[in-house]
Amino acid sequence: MAGKRGVAVPSTLFLSVTYLCLLSPPASTSASSPLRRNYYADVCPNVEDIVRAAVEAKFKETVVTIPGTLRLFAHDCFVQDHPDNLSLAGDGFDTVVRAKAAVDAVPQCRNKVSCADILVMATRDANGPRYPVELGRLDGLSSTAASVDGKIPLETFDLDQLNSLFGNLGLSQQDMIALSGAHTIGFSHCSFFANRIRNFSQSEPIDPTMNRKYAAALQAACRPDVDPSVVIPLDPTTPITFDKNYYVDLQNGMGLLTSDQTLFTDQRSRPTVNSWAANPQKFYQKFVLAMTRMGRVGVKTDPRRGNIRRDCSVLN
Repeated sequence: MAGKRGVAVPSTLFLSVTYLCLLSPPASTSASSPLRRNYYADVCPNVEDIVRAAVEAKFKETVVTIPGTLRLFAHDCFVQDHPDNLSLAGDGFDTVVRAKAAVDAVPQCRNKVSCADILVMATRDANGPRYPVELGRLDGLSSTAASVDGKIPLETFDLDQLNSLFGNLGLSQQDMIALSGAHTIGFSHCSFFANRIRNFSQSEPIDPTMNRKYAAALQAACRPDVDPSVVIPLDPTTPITFDKNYYVDLQNGMGLLTSDQTLFTDQRSRPTVNSWAANPQKFYQKFVLAMTRMGRVGVKTDPRRGNIRRDCSVLN
């Protein structure tokens, strides 16, 4: 757990614009997706190299680039703008903004590549597995902060709640478990798991599913008067490496959030956790498939429903 100490990061708020997933019908996750690989081959053939270079440059500045970008992608596949997205690391959004600027700096590519597609490419480049991405999205024509309670997975969710939420998007339990594996990188504020390490219940001050040594380390890092900017790695073993250790952590009672640990404590999902903890290649394969399927949720390709934003932070 990195010396059993939290990490202070800047508390940056930003506008998380609608990219690709606008709560559209789950049918958009089907194999008949209008997206395709090499979509920009004729208009901006080097776009993937340009985006990758921007992501790599940003990563050299801060490792928060990886979880910030990944979470931005995941949340935009559930909702439009929402206050919950303000908790996302500003570096994730900054990565997209920089990549968009780099793409538009090439005259042939200017105003030809959507922010939605740049986010998809940046997300792929920010995490571990390399895989071909499907492109061809348009950006949303609206950006609202309307209430979307119940449409974002919460840290307190059990397996039934997780399956219901992901199922509404046409994603399976296996997809959900694979996407949860993105928690092999990233961080969480203490408030999201404080109930598990103090006052869990009248009879159990600590969540009984949590490893006791891990709980003690978390208590030391997240004292009652902890600075709100302090964050804790979601994967205490290898917090900035994309690997299988998230699932190994769950086996050892070291899932940070309730929604993490439930994947092991629930008998229905435990076999998948055990399988991927023992076979990282299988996890990587399923993760790529799940990311591809999630990237098809709510896609907009009709010019009447979307356009290419000149600035990812504002509507045209």
